Amino acid sequence: MTVVFELAGQEFMALNGGPLFTFSEAVSFIVNCETQDEIDAFWQELSEGGQTGECGWLTDRYGLSWQIVPTVLDELIKGSDPKKSERVMSALLKMTKLDIKKLTQAFERQ
Repeated sequence: MTVVFELAGQEFMALNGGPLFTFSEAVSFIVNCETQDEIDAFWQELSEGGQTGECGWLTDRYGLSWQIVPTVLDELIKGSDPKKSERVMSALLKMTKLDIKKLTQAFERQ
């Protein structure tokens, strides 16, 4: 009925909730990535057998939701220039797998 597992040094316990308690996007994991290669690798591995969504979200083959994001995203969106932040958010909303280069270009565009 239960399983205990560890991810990145953090222990988790999961319970088999049966048909009444299924996975939903209300619970998801965020994977912060330093490079595009990391984003690409996590995206490929976790989406295999699952479904991809918008804005870096995917559902793995078991139905668990993940968001694969670049660590620089917070800096790009929460900058002091609201116009830059809006451009980044607009670019992000058009993406499935997030692209650091395109997000950075949206931030730097004049």
